Amino acid sequence: MYFDGSDWVHQRTGGIEVICGSMFSGKTEELIRRLKRARFARQKVEIFKPAIDTRYDVVRVVSHDEKAVDSVPVQSAAEILLHVSDAEVVAIDEAQFFDSDIVEVCNRLANQGIRVVVAGLDMDYEGKPFGPMPALMAIAESVTKVHAVCVHCGNPAQYSHRFSGSRNLVQLGETESYEPLCRSCYLKATGKEE
Repeated sequence: MYFDGSDWVHQRTGGIEVICGSMFSGKTEELIRRLKRARFARQKVEIFKPAIDTRYDVVRVVSHDEKAVDSVPVQSAAEILLHVSDAEVVAIDEAQFFDSDIVEVCNRLANQGIRVVVAGLDMDYEGKPFGPMPALMAIAESVTKVHAVCVHCGNPAQYSHRFSGSRNLVQLGETESYEPLCRSCYLKATGKEE
């Protein structure tokens, strides 16, 4: 059964929805779509992003197709708790950039009856699970994995291939540094083919 998270039934029971996938897969676009629906339902929404993510805007969460919503940039996951007041929905973008405390923060908010919508990369550029994302997926009531389109062959892509040469785990970038690839094309591009 397909569940997109936006049909979540809430009577202040709280819950965690995770949107994950590769770069250019529409994670932030899906997050913004869910927030628009919540606002249409007159729910109070709070949006957060890591302060280090300044690619498109210092304050706003912006998708690759330039959809944007105002947000609160925070230095740490724990700081989110300082800014949540009477929110019914809390959204967190680029969750992979937060420390492991993001898992406890999301659990705490959900336990207080808040709908928590989290978006982030599920794998890093090496194809390994990224930061706190696996733990967030494990505790979530729903997980939506979105896919990009492989720029080499057109198949669904789940890998964020970095071709800039940097070995740092965190490197902010866009099409100048990353491309979405399917498994086969990723293995070829990284020389991991068997």
